[in-house]
Amino acid sequence: MKKFDKDRLILGFAGPALALVVAIVLTSVVLLASGRDPFEPYSLMIENASYVDVQVLIINQAGTYYLAALAVAVGFRMNLFNIGVDGQYRLAAMMAALVGAGVDLPGPLQIALIVIVAMLVGAFWAGIAGILKTTRGVSEVVSTIMLNAIATSLVAWLILPDNFGVQLEGSNNLTTGEIPESGWFPGLSLSPEAGEIYGFTFVAAACGIVYWFVLNRTRFGFDLRATGASESAAQASGVDAKKMILTSMLISGGVAGLAGMPTLLGDTHTYSLDFPAGIGFTGITIALLGRNNAVGIAASALLIAFLDKSSNSLDQHGYEKEIATIMQGLIVISVVVSYELVRRYGLRRQQQKVGEELAAAARKSREEVAA
Repeated sequence: MKKFDKDRLILGFAGPALALVVAIVLTSVVLLASGRDPFEPYSLMIENASYVDVQVLIINQAGTYYLAALAVAVGFRMNLFNIGVDGQYRLAAMMAALVGAGVDLPGPLQIALIVIVAMLVGAFWAGIAGILKTTRGVSEVVSTIMLNAIATSLVAWLILPDNFGVQLEGSNNLTTGEIPESGWFPGLSLSPEAGEIYGFTFVAAACGIVYWFVLNRTRFGFDLRATGASESAAQASGVDAKKMILTSMLISGGVAGLAGMPTLLGDTHTYSLDFPAGIGFTGITIALLGRNNAVGIAASALLIAFLDKSSNSLDQHGYEKEIATIMQGLIVISVVVSYELVRRYGLRRQQQKVGEELAAAARKSREEVAA
């Protein structure tokens, strides 16, 4: 039976906790410097989050964030920085919406088709960066940033009325047309006031379980983590590092394609100009804060969703709702610093324990000799 490591558990919680505390302190300093109450916004956000309808919004938003963060985390585990999740997510959502609006199959088949198209498009777009890295050595950071820009332009071109877009009468908004009701993913209705939890939010939770199982209980997950830790060592043990890089990018892109499904299948039922953007970049924050751990990412997704949704009413009390955005940015900075501090402390603590164990062994040896 594996021995419970209390120090490892404490250090695992210490990084995110320290980052959050530092972000709150720095945000309070910003508020104080601007002549505002440094504590009232937090109490207002907590009060706002006590309403059931806001809680539903937080859960739904967290499901989307969770999928985006899982896509980022798959890359992180392979030591790959997939910054292109946002472009993969938006292009996949639009293509899935186009296909969904263009066909009308029986419910389960319609939903399955939309989801498969989203995953394939996301995987294809991420696969371009994977191929460039494995065949030409192009950094995935550079290629995915460029692919984000290309995806944005491609979506803007595809949604034009002259191509595949639809402009509703009396509106400047462009859409892909509405998906038939057979393609709507059923959700969990709480009450008319509270609204509905997207059904795909539960799929997002299931994806987290699959992520944990594959990474920690399968040979593929071991190879992926080993390659991320040391590509040369993995190759020496028989792992095809290039194949693992490409496979990881494809999986990351496929999961990124799923990130748009909670909103598309549970709310809008179409892709339009006001479809949520920036989800992929938020996913980077959440993956970092959650330390690429399935449970940690879930907690981080709920936290960021809380900041997003509970801050919407701050402007009614004289506070800018961008306070939450400032805090999210500070969390990113704090995460990098706090994790490094925790890592160094953990290393010193480990060296200290080894020294204590060696001293104890030496002392025991002297006692045995003396006896």
